[in-house]
Amino acid sequence: MKSSPFELKHARTLREATELLAAADGNAKVLAGGQSLVPMLNLRLARPKLLVDIKRASGFRELAADDRVFSIGAGWTHAEIEDGVLEDPTRGLLRSVAHGIAYRAVRNRGTMGGSLAHADPAADWVSTLAALGATIVVQGGGERPKRHAAESFVDGAFATRLGENEVISAIEVPRLSADASWAYHKICRKTGEFANAIGVVVLDLKAGLQRVLAGATSGSPVLLPNTAARLAEAGPRAACEIVAAEIRDLLPNLDLDTQELHAVAVRRALATLGEGQRR
Repeated sequence: MKSSPFELKHARTLREATELLAAADGNAKVLAGGQSLVPMLNLRLARPKLLVDIKRASGFRELAADDRVFSIGAGWTHAEIEDGVLEDPTRGLLRSVAHGIAYRAVRNRGTMGGSLAHADPAADWVSTLAALGATIVVQGGGERPKRHAAESFVDGAFATRLGENEVISAIEVPRLSADASWAYHKICRKTGEFANAIGVVVLDLKAGLQRVLAGATSGSPVLLPNTAARLAEAGPRAACEIVAAEIRDLLPNLDLDTQELHAVAVRRALATLGEGQRR
């Protein structure tokens, strides 16, 4: 199939992008890498009257850092993160996750911000950034940007807290300390496909960060606070013992097989905690 007719405009700045979106009155989509949007256009699942191309717009590739947070412009590609073109404040987690996204051709074009805005529940960045406690920076018509916690930014499958004239401008990622450990495990039928289940663990007691997350749940990623507390108190093996029960409690609408699949992904992440840093 081919897409419905649309007009294409190239924004030169972040502000111009938001102005074009506001003028379109809800009938526009943002084009960054296009790896999710273009297939949807061709299948006519999306039928915008206007596409706002931000690939070369200023304001989407800014980097800023302090002792606690590293801010990554939304326009950086998966491949650039994978290749270490920019700093990884997570001691390798971002690079590792980026390496596992789809195929290199997709990673060359797809962007972190675009993936978050698309909000596919099985997308790697949706789960990873929620587990890290990252902050999504959103710019609209006002002068001051809005900030959303990553775990609450995604409202459900393909749904976010973005307004019609808003764009993601940056992602603020907490710096992990030298004592931090992490693990990421996803289950999919073959390499390059979206995940059927994702398990993410981030443990940084020095920074007060202890998170265990189940992702690719067909909705928003789900934090497992009881499992995280058990991990901090008694270690990965003890945490594994309560994963299945907590997932059943927090995801009661999933069938038993799917609940177990998510429990397996989380347990495998717990079992490999810290291995990514030792490679």
